[in-house]
Amino acid sequence: MSSVLLSVENLVKSYGTRRAVDGVSFKVLAGQTVGLLGPNGAGKSTIVSMLCGLLRPDSGEVRLGEDPICVGASNVKRRIGLVPQDLALYEDLSARENLRLFGALYGLKGRHLDQRIGHVLGLVNLLDRARDKPATYSGGMKRRLNIAAALLHDPELLILDEPTVGVDPQSRNAIFDTLEALQAQGRALIYTSHYMEEVERLADHIVIIDHGKVLADDSPDALHRRLAAKAVLRVELAEPAGDGVCETLRTHAGVTTLARDGAALDIGLLDNADAISVLGWLQQSGCQALHFATARASLEDIFLNLTGRTLRD
Repeated sequence: MSSVLLSVENLVKSYGTRRAVDGVSFKVLAGQTVGLLGPNGAGKSTIVSMLCGLLRPDSGEVRLGEDPICVGASNVKRRIGLVPQDLALYEDLSARENLRLFGALYGLKGRHLDQRIGHVLGLVNLLDRARDKPATYSGGMKRRLNIAAALLHDPELLILDEPTVGVDPQSRNAIFDTLEALQAQGRALIYTSHYMEEVERLADHIVIIDHGKVLADDSPDALHRRLAAKAVLRVELAEPAGDGVCETLRTHAGVTTLARDGAALDIGLLDNADAISVLGWLQQSGCQALHFATARASLEDIFLNLTGRTLRD
């Protein structure tokens, strides 16, 4: 079993009368990718700031291995790499000059620094643009250079705070390729995002936060088992289903939830196999199905089931 790399114990942080983080605890194992999810205002950014030693908690503790992470200068903090949500680059310096500056801040120099710069630029596929300034980069390329800067000092843990905000699909896939390469190397990651499909793709453990509290702390498979609906059937009908049909359908064997969207029905099922009997019942009830599709319940379904609402602005 992997050892515990990061332990977060009962973190509390308040701003005036508002408690932004309220007794948060979780662990990150060596080589694990933890998805940290929550609506806007849930406390994710405050938690990330405390994990990195940028913000002092009112109470509780964060430890990297056996060492506490504290605010201020600390060798422990050098074992963490942070990819912030806001880009942290000097637009008028070349990519290589940016990395040389950040490397110097970590005490890297000489041949070792040059080797690290070449390695991280290769990892994020920017070696051919090393002499160009970020001012000439696309948004996705800037995000990738941000990741390279966080990896220069070879941290044990990489924390990524919304690393794909504002990037195109091609750049997003390039970022995923980089992160999956890091996973293959055994690097531990904490990944925060509003894009559920990203966390579903990358994370082998998920922590869901709302109102400063942990609502879930488990593997994706274990979270899926919490849902009453294990699958979703979407049926597009020739005409909208009547109230009577919908009320009867809610009580049909295998149906857990039902929502109407115009002439379409979104039906939560205990199992994909229940779709056959539901479709047959709809046909017998005079409902003509133009199109239907089934899918496994998604991480977004789990998220909404736990928080009870869509993502907040």
